[in-house]
Amino acid sequence: MGAAAHLRRRGTVNDELWPSPAYSRQVERLRAAIGETIYLAELADSEVQLAVRLTDRPFVLLGIIEFPRPDPVRGLTPHLILLDDGRGVNLGRIARITRRPFSPAPADVLYLDTEAHENLLFSERRLTPDFIAQRSRAVLGQCLGKPAAPALAGPGDPSAGRLSGPTGEEAT
Repeated sequence: MGAAAHLRRRGTVNDELWPSPAYSRQVERLRAAIGETIYLAELADSEVQLAVRLTDRPFVLLGIIEFPRPDPVRGLTPHLILLDDGRGVNLGRIARITRRPFSPAPADVLYLDTEAHENLLFSERRLTPDFIAQRSRAVLGQCLGKPAAPALAGPGDPSAGRLSGPTGEEAT
């Protein structure tokens, strides 16, 4: 099972209606946009990683067809979009379809996978300057023979960036 499938697995009662009515409205919006230039934010998944690929490459939306074997566990929705580069892409593999490549206005958003959008595109990033500095100090301390701190804190933890020596004093 790929990483995209794990993103789509939810356990609330409201998730039993699949696809949602909002999905059907978005498919109709896409049908109305056939022949227009669109921009994709595609999900790129593997067994261990899930990412979103944003590019400024324009595509012409040639059509929307029904996908014969939808599977919510694998993230395959009931529709494919046909693109002018010869590809057919399942909507379950797309985070967003817009009329503008970056920072689209709400009116320019034709399709939005809310789950992927919120959890991948706009989720908190761990690679903040503070997080990198904290990890760098820990690795440097280990290289210099200082004992490793117990579990290093993650982003937002008030103890982030502090390493304790053997007597409890703060080391930097």
